[in-house]
Amino acid sequence: MKLHDYTGLNALVTGASSGIGRVLATRLATLGARVALVARRGEELKKLADRIRSAGGDALVLPCDVAERGAAEACCAETLAQMGSVELLVNNAGYGHHRTFLDWDVEDMERMMRVNYLGSLYFTKALLPQMVEQGRGWLVFVSSVAGKLAPPEESAYAASKFALVGLAQSLSLEVEDAGVHVLTVCPGVVRTPFFDKEALSRMPPASRRRMVEPEGMVDAILDGLARGRHEITHPRGIAPAYAIQAIAPDLMRRMMKRSTLDALAKEQRARRGKARP
Repeated sequence: MKLHDYTGLNALVTGASSGIGRVLATRLATLGARVALVARRGEELKKLADRIRSAGGDALVLPCDVAERGAAEACCAETLAQMGSVELLVNNAGYGHHRTFLDWDVEDMERMMRVNYLGSLYFTKALLPQMVEQGRGWLVFVSSVAGKLAPPEESAYAASKFALVGLAQSLSLEVEDAGVHVLTVCPGVVRTPFFDKEALSRMPPASRRRMVEPEGMVDAILDGLARGRHEITHPRGIAPAYAIQAIAPDLMRRMMKRSTLDALAKEQRARRGKARP
């Protein structure tokens, strides 16, 4: 089901306080949607809502930790009470780290699964029934290229995003005949606060060179909805790697290792060499 007109549409965006979520929520409001803004940082949401309202849009501020089931359910109930319905749900909240499995704290790995996967599950479970009942709705799951191709030093993050892709793909088949369209979004490396100093220091050189702006990612999401796409990858040049993974997995392993661990080690050796007196 294609989505072209956002006028009067009720949308909820998780992770709306920064990055892709912030840009997308702003764009949706500009296009005429009423937007429920969800994230933990209430002050940032208020600033965004003020900006949207000053431009003539309509926004609802809903501070919430998506990883907490009770909080997520209460947030959805409040949204329905104030909006009446939600036609577009964007499950965007998430975070990640670059570190080896052996160095990764178990508590953080558990937290990552709750935020990146269970948060989307909670919001979808709470809001999907009314979409099915009204016979109209759109679900957007912001996963990652790491949800299709598992890079080293992202094991917990990749696991959470693989789970999200699986949920979205299965759900899409279940609800499309009920009038609900599911779009899975797989961003590459997007220039947002998601990539902190630690992440950038561990990021392979090729990945840093391929970083894209969040505005382009949002353009791709809206284009995917307009075309009725079920899955998009941005930048699109990454997508052929999925075919290599399916057809020649051993080749993909070698390419992945060469472009990540080996390339990063080479860069670090070069930096140490330059630092010597």
